[in-house]
This record gives sequence, structure tokens and C-alpha cells, in this order.
Amino acid sequence: MNAVRTRQDFPLWLQDRVQHIEEVLNNVLPADDTVPPVLHQAMRYAVLGGGKRIRAALVYAAGEASFQGGVSVSAQELALDYAAAAVELLHAYSLVHDDLPCMDDDNLRRGRPTVHVQYNEAIAMLVGDALQPLAFDILSQMPVAPALVVQATQLLARAVGSQGMVGGQAIDCDSVGNRLSSEQLQQMHRMKTGALLEASVLLGGIVAGASSATREGLERYASAIGLAFQVVDDILDVTSDTATLGKTAGKDAASDKPTYVSILGMDASRELLGSLATEARDAVRPMGDAAAALAGVIDYIVSRDR
Repeated sequence: MNAVRTRQDFPLWLQDRVQHIEEVLNNVLPADDTVPPVLHQAMRYAVLGGGKRIRAALVYAAGEASFQGGVSVSAQELALDYAAAAVELLHAYSLVHDDLPCMDDDNLRRGRPTVHVQYNEAIAMLVGDALQPLAFDILSQMPVAPALVVQATQLLARAVGSQGMVGGQAIDCDSVGNRLSSEQLQQMHRMKTGALLEASVLLGGIVAGASSATREGLERYASAIGLAFQVVDDILDVTSDTATLGKTAGKDAASDKPTYVSILGMDASRELLGSLATEARDAVRPMGDAAAALAGVIDYIVSRDR
């Protein structure tokens, strides 16, 4: 794995990590002819062949910033692979369920039909149900100290549970047509979107044996980056188009869902984004060159168009 040394190195690093995690996911998912074949074909459809893989990139970037030695490089890389795969599997499960007619009712994801459209609603529900335990199965196989496996498992479980991603989704469903305060909106997005992004950063630190000082920096970075990602999502829902996004543009406004743009306005949303980006950069600056990939992720999130 090539380290990021300059800002110009980051695009190639990210491309390498995206290609690499795609191979890892291809290997950890059941083959499409494994019984029951339709379920496994749908799981592979949901996970492979698309996506920004930003959560996996955060695992790898945090691992690079945190590596302290004491574990063989090959073992660390394999552990990071499993952690990155776990977060991507959980993210894919959340998208499959989020797109269902009983939730956001969307027909397009990553530029192609959503799972329930391509297959059916029952299969889509089961795909999410199957991806979730697979993620923790993969995480449990990390070749690190058992105490770190337990710590990583607890972190990830809490990030996607009722006080994390799923809880945020529940608040989102209850908020359609309602006016939220900026504090309520921030709480919802820290849970719905931010929790898994934050967990991705912290998992990389756990696997690589981050020092207490590095962990503190990663926590501050993760908190800022988790919100920044959602602010950009809300801005793009207004400013971008369906072809670019790979999902239905303007869906939040059409569904009367509270967003940063609808509550704060576009200018204030952009100001908030800039503030969060600065906060994230400041958090990792003491880590020096080791945090170059983490810094690159900030630039990527702020400037992304999909």
C-alpha cells in the first residue's frame, strides 16, 4: 500500500484503495451460485461495482496515520482489509433498506436500479439482513489481539445500532414534513450518517494500535468529517443532477425532509462545511505526514460532485 506524501498523490492512493477494497469485497461475499443463489446474487449486486468507498478509505487512511509497530505489516494490512470490508458491507445494507418503498422509496442507486427494483422487496430486505451479520463475521477474523477485536466489534455495533445509524434513520423518518432546529438536525445526522463514518476512522486507529494522542486527534477529525459529509450531501441534492449523483436528485426537497440547506440556507451550509473542514484539518495536523491520506479525504469530501 503506497502512502500519500503530497496532495497530488492522493487521487492515485484513493484509486488504489477503491480497487483494492473491491477485490476484498468480491472475495468475502459468497459466490453467486452459493445456495440460495438469488439472495447471494442480490448481495453481490448491492455491494459490488459502484460506490465512492469513502468509509473504506477512511479505515485505511486512519491506519496509516496510527501504525505503531508491534504487528507485522501483512497482518495489519489484512486486519485493515477486514475492517474496511465490514464498514462497506454495513453501508451497503443501510442503502438497500433505505431505498425500500417503506423508507425513502427510491428506484436509483449508484446509477442503476435499486435492489428491490432489480429483484423484489423481500429479497432486498433479506439482502440487508444477510449483509449485516456477514460484516461482523468478517470483522471477527481480524488478525489482531482479541481485546482489539472486541473493541472494534463494540464500536461498530454501537455505530450502526439504535443510538447510531438506525436511530438516526428513525429520527429521519419521523421528521418528514417537520421543522427541526439546527441542533436537532445535527443530532440526526451525527447518528444517521456520521456514526458509521466516525467508526470507520476509529476502526483504523484501533487496528493499527494508535497512541492515546493519535486517538484523540482521530476522534476530533471523525466528528467533523462525519457532519461535513452530510452537509455536502444536502448541498448536492439541490445543486447536482440525477445523472451525476447516480441517485435521484432533489429527493429530499420533494419528500419535504429537513436538510442543512432547507434549515440553514445554502450560504450558511457552505460556511458550516468550511468550518468543519478546517476543524478536521486542525485535528490531524499534529500527526504530520502520516496523516496525509486523512487530509486528502477532507479535500475529496469538500470538493466531491456526487
